[in-house]
Amino acid sequence: MTTTDTPTAALAAPAFAALRPSLRADIDEAVAALTRVSTSAVDYRMFDDATLLELNRLASVERQLVEAHAVLIAGEIAHRSAPELGHSGLAQRTGYRTPQELVRVSTRSTAREAATAVRVGLLARDAQLNVTPLRPWLAAVTRALAGGILPIASADAIQSGLGEPTEALSASMLATVAAELVTEAASLDPDRLYRRARQLRDELDELGLADRERVRRDRRSLRFIRQPDGMSRLTWLLDPESAAVAADLFDRATSPRRGGPRFLGDSEAKAERIFADSRTTEQLASDVFLELLRQGPAADVSELLGSGAPSVRVLVTAQALRESRGHGWLDGQPDPVSIETVQRLGCAGTVMPLLFDEGQPLDVGRDQRLFTYRQRVVLAARDGGCRIQGCDRPPSWTEAHHINHWVRDEGRTDVLNGILLCRHHHLVLHNNHWEIRRRGSEYWLVPPPDIDPDQTPILMPAKSGVMRDLEREHAS
Repeated sequence: MTTTDTPTAALAAPAFAALRPSLRADIDEAVAALTRVSTSAVDYRMFDDATLLELNRLASVERQLVEAHAVLIAGEIAHRSAPELGHSGLAQRTGYRTPQELVRVSTRSTAREAATAVRVGLLARDAQLNVTPLRPWLAAVTRALAGGILPIASADAIQSGLGEPTEALSASMLATVAAELVTEAASLDPDRLYRRARQLRDELDELGLADRERVRRDRRSLRFIRQPDGMSRLTWLLDPESAAVAADLFDRATSPRRGGPRFLGDSEAKAERIFADSRTTEQLASDVFLELLRQGPAADVSELLGSGAPSVRVLVTAQALRESRGHGWLDGQPDPVSIETVQRLGCAGTVMPLLFDEGQPLDVGRDQRLFTYRQRVVLAARDGGCRIQGCDRPPSWTEAHHINHWVRDEGRTDVLNGILLCRHHHLVLHNNHWEIRRRGSEYWLVPPPDIDPDQTPILMPAKSGVMRDLEREHAS
């Protein structure tokens, strides 16, 4: 390779530099403008709530635009430090072993942040400069990143979570999911966005679902560790199917709606114990699980948990069950299970085919205020937990809210008029006068005027995987 063939030489050519002669000046001007912005806490005390929230939004836009430039710079540094360049590469020539180390030291970032910047920077560089990008399915991600819409950590979460195409999972399928994830990124932090990307990939990659189930089950373990202080620690690693059983017990034992001990007696004693119980949530869970171990088969679970024997519902569309293909879902778990697992669990009578075409038998109108058990089962299957964006509370930690209020609007206790909210968001909605509107099958959250003068509706996406399956079936 001649000197002029190297990436460094090619990008340093005068013709390339002439494309953006003002780029350095633009960056210098932007930095100078930011240095003029006050960094005094006293100044920010003077703003009202609405202005402060708007400034917070602008700061986020500012940070993402800066990140968009930073990753392109990191990507170019990595390109000029390619391994095949050896000691003549930019990183090694300036005294660093890798481009990640150069970025980390020069920007005073963490090793993880530098690695992310290089990884995403190479992705963005490839997408913009190559006619045929190496990862064309991530085009929506690179566009959002370049436009300052998507933070660098979120772009990396989508890239890492989706992985590469396979024989069963085409690049076009991944591209559709990537675009969906870019939209959802507005309400998800990077860790949740990564889990969401893995979840959507698993939903599409049905051929590998049974293999992934087997791998996860083989990783199960329980370790009992005695500590020097006399305490003992249990580390329990569970596959999703086993975790669904344990999570059902844990959620029911610690549900914030119950608020106290689960050892039930007469109503007065129960109320007194609930009020007086000083145990933490962790202590309560420990006591319940230990009591279940002590009593073993003789344990009366309804006495310990207050709501019957442990059970885990399997949610599946009628079409998938009828055709023995596709997948199902364990109620409260984020990952799909294979149709073979659905059929096996069906022998235990826990499978619930999800049918919303005939919902009227579940409607009780104005005859009663509280939603029935069967209605809550359907709401849990439909909503998948608290419907507020970014909230990860499972169905067992939620309350059913009347969209058209029972008293104020004379709302009906019907499934279409119900929506699941966790206790915290339920209180926020009532106390701060937020509203929910239904448009067909979509639900929208409307902020009060003091939060948003325009009262721009915010989509409340369902967290339920089986509802996404239904939508795909109806669309096909």
